[in-house]
Amino acid sequence: MNVVRTELAGVLIIEPRVFGDDRGFFYESYNEKAFAAATGVAPRFVQDNHSRSVKNVLRGLHYQIQQPQGKLVRATAGEVYDVVVDIRRSSPDFGKWTSVVLSADNKRMLWIPAGFAHGFLVTSDYAEFQYKTTDYWAPQFERCILWNDPELKIPWPLQAGPLLSAKDLQGLPLSKAETFE
Repeated sequence: MNVVRTELAGVLIIEPRVFGDDRGFFYESYNEKAFAAATGVAPRFVQDNHSRSVKNVLRGLHYQIQQPQGKLVRATAGEVYDVVVDIRRSSPDFGKWTSVVLSADNKRMLWIPAGFAHGFLVTSDYAEFQYKTTDYWAPQFERCILWNDPELKIPWPLQAGPLLSAKDLQGLPLSKAETFE
């Protein structure tokens, strides 16, 4: 696998080694030993999640203030514009964000350590999004940063207004959100 470091310390793009021919393809989507050797981190995953969303669905920017989750995310059908925001006040990157296109075609994955908010926009007709987490879902600790926070200035590639959940409509600007020390 190839590991690409992003502007945010600890956030990594993972490009698996894909074996393909006219019959299709094969790749190892996760191997604990290879991941640790290539990235220097060895997360313990406890939960796998899978969502399907239609074009212009925007999910995020989500995090858990307690039981924070590290995530290994990927699109297994379609394409998403994936965004990560550093919300650790002690970090020199606090309030900075990075983005990457994840798709079934490019097979890229993104490692997001705990302490970051995460969201994605579906840019294809639909997308299936799968991710592993290092802690369990705890709805009582879920928080959401406003997807269009004017301070963050994330240039979401929207062709129309986003389709948002009730939870995402209630997101707070980073300046008013609970964050990590």
